[in-house]
Amino acid sequence: MFVAEQLDSLSRQEFYTSLVEQAKHLVEGEPNWIANLSNLSALLKFYLQDVNWAGFYLLDPVSNELVLGPFQGLPACLRIPIGKGVCGTAAAKNETLRVNDVNQFPGHIACDGASQSEIVVPLCKNGQVIGVLDIDSPILSRFDEDDEKGLEQFAKIAESCL
Repeated sequence: MFVAEQLDSLSRQEFYTSLVEQAKHLVEGEPNWIANLSNLSALLKFYLQDVNWAGFYLLDPVSNELVLGPFQGLPACLRIPIGKGVCGTAAAKNETLRVNDVNQFPGHIACDGASQSEIVVPLCKNGQVIGVLDIDSPILSRFDEDDEKGLEQFAKIAESCL
């Protein structure tokens, strides 16, 4: 059984270590990827401060587009072409992108006009990108190196569900 613990008083590194452990316990024993990614996006949205959207886009190999998956936040773009916007660029490059000001990112796709910064972590299976973890914030420069490292570890839990 999953029990949410208080993460407010922890350092950033401790916060992410605890968040990753909670994510592991949350998905443990559940084989359904939709249920798992739904709970993982809820966990992120609940615990990350100053975040207005947290969720997943998954690769549709037929159209070669990222398709909206489980998320928490306002309705979002349904499909994002590989190489377009922050999500599509992160998927094309197979690297985490941390964008301090989305309005300065060439080709940014504005699904929620309130979003000012964004971090996108590719999800991979057998070395191939199969989706992305996408988190938006209404605060400029919301995400730092600690967030990047912690969310990359969190993304490994999501990958294990796919």
